[in-house]
Amino acid sequence: MNERNHVLKVGIADLKIAKSTEVLRTSGLGSCVGIVIYDLSMKLAGMVHVMLPDSTLSKRESFNALKYADTAIAILYNSLLDNGARKCFLKAKIAGGAQMFSFSSNSDMLSIGNRNVEAVLSLLKQYKIPLISSDVGGNSGRTIEFYPESGILKIKTVNLGVFEI
Repeated sequence: MNERNHVLKVGIADLKIAKSTEVLRTSGLGSCVGIVIYDLSMKLAGMVHVMLPDSTLSKRESFNALKYADTAIAILYNSLLDNGARKCFLKAKIAGGAQMFSFSSNSDMLSIGNRNVEAVLSLLKQYKIPLISSDVGGNSGRTIEFYPESGILKIKTVNLGVFEI
């Protein structure tokens, strides 16, 4: 990253859109999933940090739609199109979905990370957005940075160092 890059921080259950020289960054990806959808030809990208797979499980009347994969990806997709991205050029990269705690039970309800990843993959397929690369699973937290100018996703994994996909 050089001095001209402006970092846009994406919080938990948050979304940001970035253009060319900006950088999207989110940290605290444990079982959460960071989703980047981008149009490299426009040097335009959006990132969302989702916590849970499915908004229909929410019992609250008012909820943050960016917290859930199903609603957040729809918002991200439409926001990118509103900012000039073209459907046929959209691609995705994802990271996160770790199993942060070990349980004695084999209950799928407890493996939120896996469920988040499965929901995201299903939604990307539904929107016909190809997944270019991913770094998911494991049991380490991650911080990710996406560069819309190059399409590079930099991943910093606790105790495992930094690499790019």
